[in-house]
Formats: sequence, structure tokens, C-alpha cells
Amino acid sequence: MTALELSHVTKSFGTGHTKVSALKETNFQADRGELIAIIGPSGSGKSTFLTIAGGLLTPSTGDVIINNQKLTPLNEKKRSKIRLQEIGFILQASNLIPFLTVDKQMKLLDKVKKGNMTKGELEQLYHDLGIEELRNKYPADLSGGQRQRVAIAKALYSNPSIILADEPTASLDSNRAFEVMELLKNETKNKNTTTIVVTHDTRLISYFDKVYKMTDGVLALESNVNATGTM
Repeated sequence: MTALELSHVTKSFGTGHTKVSALKETNFQADRGELIAIIGPSGSGKSTFLTIAGGLLTPSTGDVIINNQKLTPLNEKKRSKIRLQEIGFILQASNLIPFLTVDKQMKLLDKVKKGNMTKGELEQLYHDLGIEELRNKYPADLSGGQRQRVAIAKALYSNPSIILADEPTASLDSNRAFEVMELLKNETKNKNTTTIVVTHDTRLISYFDKVYKMTDGVLALESNVNATGTM
């Protein structure tokens, strides 16, 4: 079943001679249970693709469809509701509220959305991410890697149908990076979630079902991914 679709989507910034085509015409489909990587150099359009897929940025042309619901015609209030219900974002800027402890970051989600993880599931998630000792800490008290792991917990806590992650392992050491990918893989397969990860880290390629490469705003499926993670 298709969870996310981009149909004839483009994104440009500026006009006239200053116009920049950040995303060329893109047709993309992701099914439930798929773990997908988007790779490519900085400035190639990966983050633009991700923010459009998540409804944070409106495409210049085309449609974004999440679980059979077109986002493009909706006003911001309705798009925001769909984002809250359907999408878990893991962004490079950890997106944590500075005046809330780790635990209270999660409790805030309980106030605005139903169907989040149970207390037991959250405890297990804390354990899996190695952040159980941080629950009463504020973001300013955490290292970059710790903030990243808390941001991952926050994204997964809401039981989203789609997880969109922008360099989720960028500030993690190798062991933690592999642990996070195992967690994302298990979340994707066990809960039939759709997970899309933008990454520069080619060590992680073997975890993915599909790998796309973004070059100058053009998205293309890499067809020769093998079990060793080489292309």
C-alpha cells in the first residue's frame, strides 16, 4: 500500500535570472514497510525533497499525497494536522523545545495527539537509544549526539505512519549510528511504517530496501545496491 507519493513535483526559488530549480520534476512512491535512502552531495536537493514530502514546504507544481490525501490543495491548518497525525520528523536541527525536559517533550505530544506509545514502549525506546538517564535533562544539558537521539525518540513516540529523517546519524559515532539504523529498520518492518532517510553515510546503505540518488535536483533510483552496501 502506498503511503507517500510525489506526482510531477517541482520546486523553484526566485524568479527571472535569479531563479533556481531546487527540485526538477519528480515522481516518487513509497510503500508501507519500506526503508528508503536518499543520497547525494550537499546542495543537490535532498532536504528540499524531504521538506516537500513532509508538507513543510509547498511544491511549485505537482501533488504530494500522504495516505491517499492530497496535501497541495489544503490550507496550512489542515496540512499541519496531517503532519501531526501521520509524520515523524527527525531533522538536523534537533527540533527540541529548550524549556522542556526530555520526558516533558513526550508529554507535550500526549496533549495534542492520541495513539502515542504506551509508557512501557517509551521506556523500551529510551533504553534502545541509551537515553534513559536523560529523561529529566533539558536540551541545553545534552551533547549533540544525545539531542539527536532524543529527537529520534520524539519522532518515533507518536507512532507515525511515515518517518522522514534528515541525516539522523550525523552527530553519532559508528556504534550509535548502527544502533539507530537497526531501530529505524525494526520500527519500519514491525509497525509497517514508511521511513525515508537523507544521508551522506554510505556505511548505512545495506540497511535500506531502496536507495535513490539526488543530483542537481534530479532524483533517480540506484538499481545496483547489494548486500554489502556498495553501489
